[in-house]
Amino acid sequence: MNTARTATPDVSIVVPIYNEFDNLTDLVERIAQAMAQQALTFELLTVDDGSTDGSVDKLRELAATRAWLRPVFLARNYGQSSALQAGFDRVRGRYVVTLDADLQNEPDDIPLLLQRLETDHRVDMVSGWRKDRQDAELSRKLPSRIANWLISRSTGVYLHDYGCALKAYRRPIIDRIRLYGELHRFIPSLAKEAGARITEVPVRHHARTRGVSKYGIDRTFRVILDLILIVFFMRYRQRPLHAFGGLGLWLIAPGSLILLWLLVEKLMGHAIGGRPLLLAGMVLVLVGAQLVVAGLIGEMLMRIYHEAGNKPQFHAEEYQADTAAAPVPPAPAATKIVA
Repeated sequence: MNTARTATPDVSIVVPIYNEFDNLTDLVERIAQAMAQQALTFELLTVDDGSTDGSVDKLRELAATRAWLRPVFLARNYGQSSALQAGFDRVRGRYVVTLDADLQNEPDDIPLLLQRLETDHRVDMVSGWRKDRQDAELSRKLPSRIANWLISRSTGVYLHDYGCALKAYRRPIIDRIRLYGELHRFIPSLAKEAGARITEVPVRHHARTRGVSKYGIDRTFRVILDLILIVFFMRYRQRPLHAFGGLGLWLIAPGSLILLWLLVEKLMGHAIGGRPLLLAGMVLVLVGAQLVVAGLIGEMLMRIYHEAGNKPQFHAEEYQADTAAAPVPPAPAATKIVA
């Protein structure tokens, strides 16, 4: 299949790349073969994230004879989230697919995800589930299972496999989210916040045969910090006063009781100047008051963000009679939709 660059494709496939020279030729060819199995036209955006192994030259060479291949080159290594966002900023298709360049994801599974989006209008995002994951048990699979459980419980978006890069989206969902830092691990949560209805399907997974994994055990601590950020965004982004002010009131209440008790003690003639309880009460009240003020500042900043920047506070779509009248096939029993 050879999609012209001037034509608008149906599907945009985004692949972040960092030092994957040995996999690039097979990756491009296998994606082309997978997309040839179905009728949708496509473009492939390979986003090189500052590779130093010759991947840049290889991508230029491959793109010279493939009009549907659109390489993007970042100035340096910014990280996977930035690479994905660079691709999302350039997609043109009504569907967007992501996968890794290490060929552990199976490109032949891409049509499976696209078919789900084509036939089930209740679904906006299809997440791959590496049900039979081919990775080391202790160093990769066990931490991943713990992270999946923790993220699912914290965000309310219950998926078996947050780390699977093979995912498919309807374009409006991609247009509503922005990736910063290392938030690529939490795209399902960000998509849910943007109004996406999510399901997952089992996909194939292969052991890495070429190249070196870019992940280590140190990412565990970064995931925890990013999870705190995501939970805050999902619950309190539009009402920061409830987060900071609520915590502030929890501190002010016991602090005020302590100071009230000490006031009574003082009126009864007892000395309170050297009591540690006085310092504790004052600290609790002052810190609580600062948190309440921080919440008020956050509320003002949110209003400036939405009103001055003309940013929507919600996402909505109008009822479409022609699409609503079409029969919707039932979801397969093996999958679960996260509303």
